[in-house]
Amino acid sequence: MEAQFPNGDVDTLRLLGVDTPETTLSRVSPDEFEGIPDTTAGRDHLYNWGEKATEFAVDELEGEQVRIVVDEQADRRGSFGRLLVYIYVDSENYNRRLLTDGYARMYDSEFSQRNEFRSAEDRAQSLSKGLWDFEAPSTPEETSSNEERDGSSSDIPPVPADGDYDCSHFDTQDQAQQVLESTSGDPHGLDRDNDGIACESLP
Repeated sequence: MEAQFPNGDVDTLRLLGVDTPETTLSRVSPDEFEGIPDTTAGRDHLYNWGEKATEFAVDELEGEQVRIVVDEQADRRGSFGRLLVYIYVDSENYNRRLLTDGYARMYDSEFSQRNEFRSAEDRAQSLSKGLWDFEAPSTPEETSSNEERDGSSSDIPPVPADGDYDCSHFDTQDQAQQVLESTSGDPHGLDRDNDGIACESLP
């Protein structure tokens, strides 16, 4: 994110001590979020919470006057040259609020508020707040049993290496529709016109 200072200077900021999920599906890393499995459901879940974290940041910060604080115990800039900061909104530490409300995990680095941030993350996890509220879908074994009872099989193709389906991965519209209906927010972009029907060009 960018911020303009009172003297007119503009700098790119990185929130210190926190990490929200990626908003590019192929870059989502469930192994960074304790308890979230590296499955299609886990990646879709984190992708959706990355989108929610972005929306929350826009609602809370865009156009607002905030206080930006650096930490003497932390590096001043990150690996991409961004200024590492805490942001305070009306005296509230916005970084810590992301942890408290379950929009982010604690980023393991050196900074003075590690203990407070760890406590906020632990509490959010224990209460299943935000992204920590993950409920795994039926296991493959359960799904297979149901399909055998129904006498049908979805034959959904395996998840691509980058974790992101597109319409070319499916043989039928029914396969794409099942993936669309099993995820929240259409992270794979299968329903481009938002009419609830996936990959309408497929047979």
